Amino acid sequence: MTRVTTTWTTCETTSDALAALAAEGATGALSGERGIVYLSAGRVVHAESAFTPDLGALLTRSGAVPPDGWWEAVDRGGTQHRVGHRLVDSGRLTAGALEVCHLGALFDAAYFVLAHDTRARRFRPGAVHWLGAVRAVPVDAVVRESGRRRALLDRIWPDPAIDTVPLARVPGTDTADLPVRRGRTLTQVDGVRTAAEIASALACRTYHTLVELRRLAADGLVRAAPPPAPPLPAGPQPRTVVWDDPDTALLRRLRDALEAL
Repeated sequence: MTRVTTTWTTCETTSDALAALAAEGATGALSGERGIVYLSAGRVVHAESAFTPDLGALLTRSGAVPPDGWWEAVDRGGTQHRVGHRLVDSGRLTAGALEVCHLGALFDAAYFVLAHDTRARRFRPGAVHWLGAVRAVPVDAVVRESGRRRALLDRIWPDPAIDTVPLARVPGTDTADLPVRRGRTLTQVDGVRTAAEIASALACRTYHTLVELRRLAADGLVRAAPPPAPPLPAGPQPRTVVWDDPDTALLRRLRDALEAL
């Protein structure tokens, strides 16, 4: 069993904590402000974040795996941490396709985990993700790729709020000459959805969606949606008036008269 020291607790950033755990050959789950990174023997095997669609959403919404096939793999392989193997063994997905989708989801989630790179919150030694091992990636490769993505996105449009808040279209703008992918992304901007929800609706990797959304923001076509209006204070409840039809009123008067006898 791998012995894990507490070196990561002295680190000021999640990326430094990951480096410390990698040096120790740690296995477990490191939680940051915006997601979790899973390690096995000091290498990254999975990452997840609430700001990205999970692997199941990407596979099922793209049509790569039918929903019942995905949930069958989860039901049968989840407790053994072998969902990925179950998908391949059942013939629903090739090993190569699973690896490509898994790496895309891993780097998407890692981008958000490391985007603000605040202090890590918790490490659970020995924790294993239910998907199981698909492809392990060195920690320094994950940190380097996350930094590269952040730098590219900031060159397109420097406001990172676009990545996480609900987005709205800017009214009165001309969208006729947009490239196909950008136009398709814009159709999903409705004042409610975030980048992750738009990516999920398009069955697209979050990073590719972020690139298009930041380009739309740079073109003045998309902006952060205004916050919803606060609810109005509750006023006095209106009186409920029941109007009888003539026949009902007559029957009620007859019943009262009979009871008075």
